[in-house]
Amino acid sequence: MKFNCSVEAIAEACQNVQRAISSKTTIPALEGILVHALDDRLELTGYDLEVGIQTQIEAQVREAGAVVLNAKVLCEILRKLPGELVELECDSRCLASISCGESRYRINGMGAEEYPELPSIVGGQPLPVPQGTLKEMIRQTIFAVDTNPNNKPIHNGVKFELLPGELRLAAVDGFRLALRKEAIEYEGESMQFVVPPKALNELVRMANEDSAEPVSVAVGRRHIVFDVGQYHMVSRLLDGEFMNYQAAIPTAFKTETAADTRALIGAIERISLIITEKIKSPIRCDILPEEGRLEFSCATGVGTARDSVGADVTGEAFEVGFNNRFLLDALRACDTDQVRLHFNGAVLPVVILPPEGDRYLFMVLPVRLKSE
Repeated sequence: MKFNCSVEAIAEACQNVQRAISSKTTIPALEGILVHALDDRLELTGYDLEVGIQTQIEAQVREAGAVVLNAKVLCEILRKLPGELVELECDSRCLASISCGESRYRINGMGAEEYPELPSIVGGQPLPVPQGTLKEMIRQTIFAVDTNPNNKPIHNGVKFELLPGELRLAAVDGFRLALRKEAIEYEGESMQFVVPPKALNELVRMANEDSAEPVSVAVGRRHIVFDVGQYHMVSRLLDGEFMNYQAAIPTAFKTETAADTRALIGAIERISLIITEKIKSPIRCDILPEEGRLEFSCATGVGTARDSVGADVTGEAFEVGFNNRFLLDALRACDTDQVRLHFNGAVLPVVILPPEGDRYLFMVLPVRLKSE
């Protein structure tokens, strides 16, 4: 195998496919990047048996072939090279020679036959959502994925529901729910599948917010393939029965409020200054319709804090407690200047919605408060 190509192009491509590689693998080949020189291009693959990323770049190929090179070593070398063009040559013993300017390297590789093949799925179709929109939808739901290994594995991912005219993403962890909807031009067959967070985090990195090009998706029984720009990513799907989250969303409320999103985040962040990992305590929220405000307070071994936010409040007055991080995660995921917070008392979840409609919906369970 022998080729030369742009240092910048191969360095960027290797850094991106390297993110699919796990450092905790018992298979030596999976610590490497599969470098495959084709007729007029170079194909690079990283895979950890759960997520695989593949891309192609332009190259002048003098001799086709393939080799597996240690990902960490290869990426570090490419990142430090001084010139604009790099030449890589590999002999029959998988010894790779890399040259660029005055720099010369010889590194040991492995045969391409030792690298597992990426799963293939036939029948992909465009997902009619701009890359930037899909990126935002993932960001607004992935924070609520269940990370407890003792809970149902199916909830350690984001559920995609592709319906005629609508795409929904949902995540639950037993204490909160994140739901994001988007109207789309789709008239195909309805599909549901749950994607692990590692694949979605990589999808967020690869997606271009300014691109109008849709994401292509192919769904199989056990795997899903995303094609985003020049990158091809395959991921396993999670098996199991996802929670019927629609049944958990209240349809009527005793108290409804509307407030400024940034003001709410600021007040809770200031209250959170006296809460640490060792000294945890819920934030108390007093809902005061007559005074037109939400009052937040907290008392820990560090001290006490109190803050308030003006709000339009209709309904009953009461006090409710929340985990500060769960409430902040939901509010930070809101992409509107104003939010609506709907309550049903001190023991039922708060529902957070945009000023109009339900394009996003976040639900957070309260924490039972002890008497002062």
